[in-house]
Amino acid sequence: MPGPAAPPGAATASRPAPPATAAPARRRPRRTLAPYAYAGLGAVFLLVFAGIPLLWGIGLSVTDTRLLRPNGGSFVGLDNYAQLFSGSALLRSVLTTLVYSAATVAGALVLGTVSAVVLNRAFPGRLLARAVIVMPWAVPTVAVALVFRWIYNDSAGVANTGLRALGIGEAGWLTDPDFGMVSVLVATVWKVTPFVMLVVLAALQSVPEELYEATRVDGADALATFRLVVLPFLAPTLKIAGLLMTIWSFRRFEIIWLLTGGGPVDATNTVVVSLYREAFNNSRLGLGAAIGVVGLSLSVVVTAVYFAIERRNARQEAGS
Repeated sequence: MPGPAAPPGAATASRPAPPATAAPARRRPRRTLAPYAYAGLGAVFLLVFAGIPLLWGIGLSVTDTRLLRPNGGSFVGLDNYAQLFSGSALLRSVLTTLVYSAATVAGALVLGTVSAVVLNRAFPGRLLARAVIVMPWAVPTVAVALVFRWIYNDSAGVANTGLRALGIGEAGWLTDPDFGMVSVLVATVWKVTPFVMLVVLAALQSVPEELYEATRVDGADALATFRLVVLPFLAPTLKIAGLLMTIWSFRRFEIIWLLTGGGPVDATNTVVVSLYREAFNNSRLGLGAAIGVVGLSLSVVVTAVYFAIERRNARQEAGS
């Protein structure tokens, strides 16, 4: 005869409680050496390909080393710099560099932005137009210079042929000091404008479509839309592009040398052209290195001014 049923929960009460499990120990993140290795490789790269040549150039600038006896120079201290700053040639080359850089950057930014705005719209043949406009950036600089030498040729060039057809007469594009800088600027702007067009076009494609629709609802015209919507989005891109192009223009050599050689009458004698003339044409490596140090200092000053302005603007925006 079965015994009385156990009360509910009796079996559970008699069963021993399971042992409490300890909380899993928190694992400390494993340290990896990969970031330090990557940073170390970058530092070694900069040291080998930038730091050592820079120090070698600075050391060379305080000697009277000549091209035909590169190991026979003696220490002259700051004589090379004193020679540079005692005359007016360095000042003229610095001013020429600043004019060339400012005109190149301004022209490329304006033309590149306009081209990007046009190519951002849908129209038949847009892809072909983009490919054609990018071509100057892909063509080697030497080829660009040779093409423009033919365009500027006094007797058979396209430029003077067109002027004669209009009854204006010929111009000494590469021989007249009044036209030398203009000729170099046109060729340079034609070469570098596609770079600006590409980066601005990429920035334009990130502008939200809702902003365009909002301006259309408010009745804004195309100019107001560009000023209120597009330009604020393009401002950071244009600043970076302008800074890069300024630095590049300070060291641009091939197109100037192949077109005018720094002439006519030193009209296009920039700092880097002056460096080449002294170091290789006049065989004065020490003086050429001193000119290079001055040019590098100019680039550093411009870059520092840019970042100082950006830091001040960011501080003002954060405080407003």
